[in-house]
Amino acid sequence: MQEELNQLERNKVWTLVPRLKSTNVIGTKWIYRNKSDKDGNIMCNKAKLVAQGYSQIVGIDFEETFAPVARLESIRLLFSISCVHKFKLYQRDVKSAFLNGFLQEEVFVEQPKGFVDAYHPNHVYRLKKSLYGLKQAPRA
Repeated sequence: MQEELNQLERNKVWTLVPRLKSTNVIGTKWIYRNKSDKDGNIMCNKAKLVAQGYSQIVGIDFEETFAPVARLESIRLLFSISCVHKFKLYQRDVKSAFLNGFLQEEVFVEQPKGFVDAYHPNHVYRLKKSLYGLKQAPRA
């Protein structure tokens, strides 16, 4: 869990700010998963912090919910051009892609349970970038 929080800090996902009564604060939750090898033996345990996006309010916490996807025609055209010109195509995966998208809205989340700042227990995190579980997270 500490590694997950370190990754959020490295990516500058949030800033600790005083709680305002006028803001909607979204809860957070830990999701646990066992990572196993090809034989099914558990290699390690993983924890991911997610926002409880179901408590977001339309028009306040988010405007649009969509994931940008390339049209099928565009993909076919890319393949056709690459075949004609004998281009090599590559693909990539971005680790923690959801944490790289900047937010357009002001979104506040609770401090994770078990990791509340001792000096600022009543503060909340203002998100600069998207967090897993937010309605607008796929826009990243």
